[in-house]
Parts: sequence; structure tokens; C-alpha cells
Amino acid sequence: MTDMALKIENLKAEVEGKEILKGIDLTINSGEIHALMGPNGAGKSTLGEVLIGHPNYKITGGKILINGRDLTNATPEERARAGLFLAFQNPISISGVKISTFLRMAYNNLYPDEKMPLKEFFNMVKTVMKDVDMDESFISRSINDGFSGGERKRFEVLQMVILKPKIVILDEIDSGLDVDALKLVSAEIKKMHDQKVGFLIITHYQRILKDIIPEFVHVLKDGRIVMNGDNKVSDRIEDEGYDWIKE
Repeated sequence: MTDMALKIENLKAEVEGKEILKGIDLTINSGEIHALMGPNGAGKSTLGEVLIGHPNYKITGGKILINGRDLTNATPEERARAGLFLAFQNPISISGVKISTFLRMAYNNLYPDEKMPLKEFFNMVKTVMKDVDMDESFISRSINDGFSGGERKRFEVLQMVILKPKIVILDEIDSGLDVDALKLVSAEIKKMHDQKVGFLIITHYQRILKDIIPEFVHVLKDGRIVMNGDNKVSDRIEDEGYDWIKE
């Protein structure tokens, strides 16, 4: 896999006129695992959605670069083609759009020259579904329609594996997962990490970080990264909360 770097430079963003991100600087390279932690309302989910191009957020300053290419004003589709992927904290349901149709269209849009035969593609999908403990029957269901919280998160991971991004943002991927499901999800993350995929894991707690040990931990408070460190930072947050962190 080609080396990839996501570089965020002094990123500022607002929603409905309220500034949420107040100057974020962060670089994620291929094969690195970063954890982004912080209290409720710090702007963690906002950062993920701004990076992927959510239309509700307005970028008011700074840049988003992938391998030096400026994607600050790019569409979500352009960001995905550049190798960026976001697993949403609260994935929405889309009634009437089958998982099979969605995955095939998304894959073909990302890799138009690959021309993978239909049977081969769905054999790949079924293999990954087994890996993340999703029954094959889900392939004919509408996206997240009637899914439990854990099933929605497993479907996010299924997309991640099938679409083969180079930089992955996981927003609270561990919420709604039981212990066994979390182990399966962690195993898929480790596989992709071994293939030099870069990760930004957004989380409140250290639960997933016990299996996926980050090399870098960043703490976000009030729209700014106020601390950078290693997994010792997340250990202390688990023990003491966030009160000890001062800007």
C-alpha cells in the first residue's frame, strides 16, 4: 500500500454560526494509530465529520491535506477517493437501499478500473461479514434499517474493510458493542493496521484502547488539542478523568 499522510493545519469550523473547532493541528501517517480523547462537547465528532466533508459544518480556516493535496473544499466523494474513511458515531438508516447495492456501488466508484466480477465481490463481502459476525442475510436488508446499535457498528467496520481506505477515522466505534464483538472489530483494525493503514480512533474511554494500543494520544477540550502524548495519557484519563488536564 502506498504511504499516505493526512495533515490538518490550524483547522477551524463552525455550525450554525457557532465555532466548534478553534485551530486543530494534527498529522496522521500510514501505519500510525492515534487516539483522540476528550470530554463531551469538546468537538471530537465534529472533527471527524469536518474531515469527511459533512455539509452541516462550515470550515472557517485552516487546511485539510492528503499527501500534500488540498482537500479543504473537496466533496465527500473526492475525500473518499483520496483514501479517507469515517465510521460514524450514529450511523443513519436508509430504508429501501440494500446493503448489497450500496457496497457494490461504493466499491465501483472508488475503484472504477478494477472490474471485479460480481460473484467474486460478494464472496469477499460474505467473508468479511463472517469476520465481523454479521449474518449473510443482512446483505439483502436495507442499510441499518432495524439494526441494533452493535449491528450498525459492525456494518461500519464491514464498509471499512471492503472499501480499503488508507486513513480511517473511527468515531466511538466501541459504543454498542459487547466484549466479543469488540474483539472481532479490534481484530479487523489490527489487520488493516498491519497493511499500513493510518487510524484516528475517537473515544471517550479506554475500552477499545486496551486491544488497540495507540502510539499517539491527543486530548481535545473546547475545540483545541490541549495535550499530546502516548498511551500513558489514556491510562491516566481512565483513572482520573479530565480534570487534571489544564490548557
